Amino acid sequence: MAEEQTIVGATAEKREDAVTADFLNLVRERSSIRHYDPNFKIEESEIREILEAAALAPSSSNLQPWRFLVIQDQAAKQELFPIAFSQQQVLDASAVIAVLADKLAYKNADRIYSGLVKLGAMNEDVKTKYVAGIHQNYGNLSETRSLKIAATDGGLVSMQLMLAAKAKGYDTVPMGGYDADKFVEAFGVPENYVPVMLIAIGKGVKASYPKTRLPLDEILTWNKY
Repeated sequence: MAEEQTIVGATAEKREDAVTADFLNLVRERSSIRHYDPNFKIEESEIREILEAAALAPSSSNLQPWRFLVIQDQAAKQELFPIAFSQQQVLDASAVIAVLADKLAYKNADRIYSGLVKLGAMNEDVKTKYVAGIHQNYGNLSETRSLKIAATDGGLVSMQLMLAAKAKGYDTVPMGGYDADKFVEAFGVPENYVPVMLIAIGKGVKASYPKTRLPLDEILTWNKY
């Protein structure tokens, strides 16, 4: 019996090591690709799968403010092209995903936390108080603070999106180079949605530059500065 438990434990440990190695390799191999096969198209079902994985990212008070606008139609990409300062990946990638953040996401708090009540993770009284606190706090945020939260949560979901895409064999590049005001107007973005970034996704045809990073000891400090 003890021998069987040892074997099972060793097998589980090897499996965990393999998962860890796979993830670390994924992180190392993901890079920003700007050259795409214009004839390659990602199926809608796969984009949905990638976005479902991305949406598992953490967010402030679990309000999940991210919203995705998937721009796949070539005519729509042509419209986006000058708004994104004529970056060729806009036209050639399978899709461009606009990551947006809803500044009024706190209004979904009751719906979100009612789910926890149904799961038995929170009782109704606690939920009611928690939701009231969220409405009080988030409903009175300054514009600056609201935008900071949107940028933080949008960044978290964007990175998870790009890793999920890489795990499925696709390439991505995040883009901050676009006219946000023109984008909002051209694509009918609701006024409570804040553009965070654009992410091109598709099948890369040319490698990016090799990764160069500052040495860890230059960017790491323990405990206090």
